[in-house]
Amino acid sequence: MIFAEATPTCEWTVLVVSAFASQKSLASLELGRLSDTKYILEQGACVGEVKSAHLAKFVKGNTMKKEVITKNAPGAIGPYSQGVETTPFVFTSGQLPLRDGVMPETIEEQTRISLENVKAILEEQGLSMNDVVKTTVFLSDINNFVAMNGVYAEFFEKPYPARSAVEVARLPKDALIEIEAIATK
Repeated sequence: MIFAEATPTCEWTVLVVSAFASQKSLASLELGRLSDTKYILEQGACVGEVKSAHLAKFVKGNTMKKEVITKNAPGAIGPYSQGVETTPFVFTSGQLPLRDGVMPETIEEQTRISLENVKAILEEQGLSMNDVVKTTVFLSDINNFVAMNGVYAEFFEKPYPARSAVEVARLPKDALIEIEAIATK
């Protein structure tokens, strides 16, 4: 990997150079704001000029997708994985607050179990909650935000991951919360 630093005020992106470099194909997965940036593919190597991205990672070769499975979190109940690794990231599916098939009643207990399930999936890949860069919290009632946030804060240290928290009409099994995460290796 080649890391390119640029202005510290913008976010970052990940670029993946196809294994078919002779075809000069370049695929980009945008994870943040990126503008006024020029990328050139020359002789199988990616040469880039980054003008407004905080950090750009260039990866040569195919990005492989690998399922993450752990017995320490509820198994998938449909056609999805508990988590997926696609280097350098691990994506968890939304984690319901289930432990041994039982869901507690309070938002605090549900938040704690959902985050423990996320943690178990990450630990299966040798990661910790400190490796999380983004979470999405789905709440059945946004009025539970403050109580959720109190428990959430116990699981993370500065610099905290980016987070979105949204109210949804309903969650599977009538849970009060579901949490998904993206971590980096």
